[in-house]
Amino acid sequence: MQRKMGRPLTAPVKLREGYYIELRRTGAHSGIKIRRDTYAEIEMAIVKYKPTYECHYLGKMVKGKFQKNVTS
Repeated sequence: MQRKMGRPLTAPVKLREGYYIELRRTGAHSGIKIRRDTYAEIEMAIVKYKPTYECHYLGKMVKGKFQKNVTS
């Protein structure tokens, strides 16, 4: 049985609500996004991944948009 190739995804990816950081290898152009439910968890993730990756805080995702200065 042959599998048929489907159409590629055309709609943008919808991110869930929560706090996000982006992790990149040093010098890389793209990275991965990590989501956590609370700001305290995102702070722990930054401490965990900081020795290996460049960590960039993206903000809190609310209703499909990032809010940078929310810390609670």
